[in-house]
Amino acid sequence: ASRFIMMNMDGKTVSAPPVRELEPVDRWILSKLNTLVKDATENMESFELGIAVQKVYDFIWDEFCDWYIEMVKPRLYDTDDAASQNAALWTLKTVLIDALKLLHPYMPFITEEIYCTIRSMEEDACGEAISSEEESIMISAWPKHREDRAFAKEEKDIEIIKEAVRGIRNVRNEMNVAPSRKAAVYVVSEDQGILHTFTEGKLFFASLAYASDVTIQKDKSGIAQDAVSVVIPGATLYIPFAELVDIAQEV
Repeated sequence: ASRFIMMNMDGKTVSAPPVRELEPVDRWILSKLNTLVKDATENMESFELGIAVQKVYDFIWDEFCDWYIEMVKPRLYDTDDAASQNAALWTLKTVLIDALKLLHPYMPFITEEIYCTIRSMEEDACGEAISSEEESIMISAWPKHREDRAFAKEEKDIEIIKEAVRGIRNVRNEMNVAPSRKAAVYVVSEDQGILHTFTEGKLFFASLAYASDVTIQKDKSGIAQDAVSVVIPGATLYIPFAELVDIAQEV
């Protein structure tokens, strides 16, 4: 994860974006990190060290690496939107640095090495010296829970998209469809909020769901009768059967 972030930050000046420029997925991971900071700190102060490190481990592996990094790749590689790329890079860097700080008591040497490398990259990119308190992870400020990083709506919205991606991947696995085979995905829901959620997350949803195209609509019009369906709370996703399998080959 650190190598991926440093590779994309190389030579770029990454600045803190206004909240309005953060996309829902950025707010989701910051909100998840915010909750982790609160919970892990409370666990450490109660000497529940095993519980604290399990929460940090689960966050880094499951939320940050498995989901967030995969979600922002299309923004870093497939778009020319400088503001969106800056927001993604700033979020990646911010979450990584706070995660390193939470992990530091358990893994002191590797966290210090990565932290100092990122700080030196920042110095080179912006030409400004980092404050003396932040030169080393050992004397840097411990992350604090912040009310302005609590985004309950975005947490709920991204979980809906994650549920849809899991459902589509399960169906594809059951049918032995190769990841390289793309297929159109139709998102059908009468809930305007869910339709808006998928519209905002369309770019990364298409990438994670191996979709050639994503169509978001209120009813089943234009969808083949033999389409494979995936049901999630508040919506149904359809994939045309003919796009998942080679029918002649199956026969």
